[in-house]
Amino acid sequence: MVMQDILGSKGAGLAEMSNLNLPIPNGFTITTELCNYFYQNNYNLPKDFNKELSVAIKNLELESGKVFGDTSKPLLLSVRSGARTSMPGMMDTILNLGMNDEVCEALLHTTNNKLFAFDSYRRFLEMYGTIVILIPPGLFKDAFERHKIKHNIYQENEINEEFLKEIIKEFKNIILNNSAEPFTDPYLQLEKAIKAVLKSWMSERAITYRKLHNIPDNPGTAINVQTMVFGNQGSDSATGVVFTRNPSTGENKIFGEYLINAQGEDVVSGTRTPNHITSDDNKCTYSMQNTMPELFEQLQEICKKLELHYLDVQDIEFTIESGKLYLLQTRIAKRTALASIKIATDMVEEKLISKQQAIMRIDPETLNQLLHTAIDYSQLKTPIAKGLPASPGAATGIVVFSPYDAEKMSHHHKVILVRHDTSPDDINGMHISSGILTKRGGMTSHAAVVARGMGKPCVCGANDLIIDEKRQIFKVGDVTVKHGDLITIDGSTGKIFLGEVPLIPPTFTKEFQTILDWADEIATLKVRSNAETTLDAITSLQFGATGIGLCRTEHMFFDQYKIPLVREMIIAPNLEHRKHAIEKLLPLQIKDFKALFKIMHDKPINIRLLDPPLHEFLPTTEIDKQNLATSMSLPLNIVEQRLHTLYEVNPMLGHRGCRLGITYPEIYQMQVLAILTAIRELQVEDNKNTILELMIPLISDVNELKAIKKYIKNTITEIEAIHKCKFDLTLGTMIELPKAALQADKIASEVDYFSFGTNDLTQTTYGISRDDVASFFPDYLEKKIFTFDPFNKLDEEGVGELINIAIKRGLYTNPKLKLGICGEHAGNPISIEFFHKAGIHYISCSPYRIPIARIAAAQAKIKSALINET
Repeated sequence: MVMQDILGSKGAGLAEMSNLNLPIPNGFTITTELCNYFYQNNYNLPKDFNKELSVAIKNLELESGKVFGDTSKPLLLSVRSGARTSMPGMMDTILNLGMNDEVCEALLHTTNNKLFAFDSYRRFLEMYGTIVILIPPGLFKDAFERHKIKHNIYQENEINEEFLKEIIKEFKNIILNNSAEPFTDPYLQLEKAIKAVLKSWMSERAITYRKLHNIPDNPGTAINVQTMVFGNQGSDSATGVVFTRNPSTGENKIFGEYLINAQGEDVVSGTRTPNHITSDDNKCTYSMQNTMPELFEQLQEICKKLELHYLDVQDIEFTIESGKLYLLQTRIAKRTALASIKIATDMVEEKLISKQQAIMRIDPETLNQLLHTAIDYSQLKTPIAKGLPASPGAATGIVVFSPYDAEKMSHHHKVILVRHDTSPDDINGMHISSGILTKRGGMTSHAAVVARGMGKPCVCGANDLIIDEKRQIFKVGDVTVKHGDLITIDGSTGKIFLGEVPLIPPTFTKEFQTILDWADEIATLKVRSNAETTLDAITSLQFGATGIGLCRTEHMFFDQYKIPLVREMIIAPNLEHRKHAIEKLLPLQIKDFKALFKIMHDKPINIRLLDPPLHEFLPTTEIDKQNLATSMSLPLNIVEQRLHTLYEVNPMLGHRGCRLGITYPEIYQMQVLAILTAIRELQVEDNKNTILELMIPLISDVNELKAIKKYIKNTITEIEAIHKCKFDLTLGTMIELPKAALQADKIASEVDYFSFGTNDLTQTTYGISRDDVASFFPDYLEKKIFTFDPFNKLDEEGVGELINIAIKRGLYTNPKLKLGICGEHAGNPISIEFFHKAGIHYISCSPYRIPIARIAAAQAKIKSALINET
């Protein structure tokens, strides 16, 4: 078991920093084993736990020279969670634990600093009240704001002793009015705080975050108990967060924020907007580099030391108490896709890591951030406001002011969540939103960190916004923006615009292209695309596709000119009518195939013959029915009778695929004629050859395949005779039904390749329609009947087993059989790892998933090599 499994990420980081002789507060870590015990034993702690806890506290007292609960030299503690995988802001922390009236008085005398003592006490009361006693945080916030108005306080640095005394009194009253339990005993505080932190592991926000980021529920959280160090002791004290490289851009320069005379929660919660750590060419007057130059140099050296130790970018929390620097945490930094790629390639150039390590550092799913549009500033008017560029990318959506409204409105609109600041409880609303805009908070606030992790555009610290959540408006100068109004935010610049703005396509950075080239060098699994249009084909090539793995010919018919002809072909009451419709479709098919082949001339292109569930093409409105009857010169009642005859109860398992080719062979014959004619015309006109793969869909029995193969071969021979040439092509079939997988040995002897259609194979294995799955499957996941959606990630035990059986049996009768995947799973990184192990030759996904698949294919190869080495 690795150290993080036992100590959690935070505890392991503290242990490492201690071994490196870096300045950390004294403390101890309660392992994740306690969390497992706690949940297995009805939220109870082990019998001897309090004894062991007392011993650990005594050791802290000896190390610090202070006594926990003492009224002369009081020891105060921080109690922090520490999961194996970092979950920023999702779990609970309690600071200044051990405070009560007597301890506050003692702290006042030992430090001779009333403001510090009172401020520490009010912070403790608020944290303990909300986290342990579960009092709604709004009660404390409302009281705080009410007293600020009463005392004419507009800035945090205007807070005075009288204000804090009143706040302490009111906070205590809030606690007493909401709980009958005493809270002044420090040891009781500690026990309850530990239980509260353990409970936060299964809080709604923590569960949601783990689901969104595929983090397992085990091994639970560790707990870190440390001696408090205070960033709120005065002007020579501070708290902050620093990254060893920029987490948004990847620039090799430390990046972070800090607040003088504050505690850590002030920075990460976003309740105050902090100052920069670096001076940025002396533009930031109040930067740490300018105001605390010696401590800045010390911090910079520590950043270098930790990055070289971990060989990865670190996210470091620190506190300065009376001029002395302490490190509270180091962890692998969360970063944008852009930063991730730049950092990985830079570290290879710096000879810190290998190309393989660089590729393994990339989360393929985050690459979506780089594959979408950005704002076109050449056509823009002035923004209405500007904040901090907290997470890159552009987002347009309607304004909502609560997570609830975000979830409600997102069913019909893209939404921008606008908040004073975000809290961990907003996680669902943030996930569902297209972008996030906050008035308060900095680049290391909760909103910024979570948005970067999700790949959402985010603007923080837009101080000019005046937000009125009750009236659901925000104002900027003379501009008023209401709930439901459209705005655009640019998380790359921090600018905010009214309405929708012009966008430009994404561009690949030099580093992005480099990492993809490295991935292609390593991967053995080739990546193709699903494409039917010239635009799809061009996009696919731009993203690095090695060919087209699935051309769904029925998609070529979805336009206003072709659909009527397809309807005529399907509804035709006899062969003569059908041939008439087919003759009109033939030149359109030739034109479409020719355009596609011209773009893909030197790359393989796998054409799937027509496979539409017929209902997708049939008219449903009275106007469409009448238009169809008119175009076919048939009475309306004849058309309606034909529609009734073609009606299917379950069209996805009905008259489609090869069944269409058997009942209406003239349709497939027309398609083969169109394909080969297009190839021949390109050969004659441009001397371009096409690497053609012809695929028959939805085979369940080898006899279906033989019947269609026979007339296709005859059609090819006839066309070759007409053009006096030979066509070089391979013939394949889709394996997308369980019976086909089980009869793969017989089917393989008739074809050159298999392409596994994992969408239909999953549907038919589970007996679940993917179009209807959303109505009940969330309950399955909630009740843990299934742990994942098999339409997103391949079910390796069921569908995967059928694939393995089909591969084994197919290769037995046809050792040269080529193997491909063309379902949605071909773009899923976890599924790609399975396909690599199974011996698949290529995967085919949608164009915008190609870079993701290329990286995932390389990662699968690297993991496989590591397993073989061990």
